Amino acid sequence: MQNKLVIAAGTGFLGQVLVNHFKDKFEKIIILTRGQSKTIDSIKYVNWDAKTFSGWENELENATVLINLAGKSVDCRYSKENKREILLSRIESTKILNKAVLNCVNPPKHWLNSSTATIYRFSLDKEMDEVKGEIGNDFSINVALSWEKAFFKTETPNTLKTALRTSIVLGKKGGAFIPLKTLAKIGFGGKQGKGNQFISWIHEDDFANAIEFILQKEMIGVVNVVSPKPIRNADFMKKLQKAVGFPLGIPINAFLLKIGAFFIRTEPELVLKSRNVIPKKLLENGFKFKFDDVENAFKNLLK
Repeated sequence: MQNKLVIAAGTGFLGQVLVNHFKDKFEKIIILTRGQSKTIDSIKYVNWDAKTFSGWENELENATVLINLAGKSVDCRYSKENKREILLSRIESTKILNKAVLNCVNPPKHWLNSSTATIYRFSLDKEMDEVKGEIGNDFSINVALSWEKAFFKTETPNTLKTALRTSIVLGKKGGAFIPLKTLAKIGFGGKQGKGNQFISWIHEDDFANAIEFILQKEMIGVVNVVSPKPIRNADFMKKLQKAVGFPLGIPINAFLLKIGAFFIRTEPELVLKSRNVIPKKLLENGFKFKFDDVENAFKNLLK
């Protein structure tokens, strides 16, 4: 396919999903990592701190595609320190990449930057697409807004830009599916909170295929990378119970979630917020989902 792919912060779950998908489609894959520089299986890992130049920026020369996945995980307590780190890790990495791209003689042709489907307001009624979706106002949303602003504010005349408003990616080896599956297997797979909140999700294969599709179609601006069928939390958990073969699921009310979240050092918002997001742009451009139905997605992931 193309020549050179650079993935910033590509050692995590999503980075590995993309590496597996693209490893035969690019001649070169470079991963910018906080770890040490090395080469494994013809993939080159180059150290960066996501804040300053130290030589990694030269890897962007002649890149076909740059994908930035950098940002502290939101799966933590929202302490003052963590909130600051969540915001800064996204803004700083995006800003330094903007600088690096502008310094290139032959900059990357297309840059995809992570964003989040959490940018839309809590919604139990209206489906949020890229055009008519309503942006809300809380910590997570304001982080997303600042992140996209840092990305788009600097103009890169020779590099196309796309912000990926991604939802929960369900995968075999990482992400939210593993703890949810564990809960369901031990009998705690009931609804969480009221259970009427929507979950926007996407299967890892569709996530990788959507990224390739966005590149092929040269889609720019913001794109919702979510499955076309958001599902209510109660239904999602019921289908998961069935898929793991444990039909009983103790529901976890908001109060218990708050206590549980405290002990596992995370925020209940990650489960309680209603994300009712649809992939209007992908569908309009003709993208075909392999897993648009959560039951098929579970079946495949549990195989």
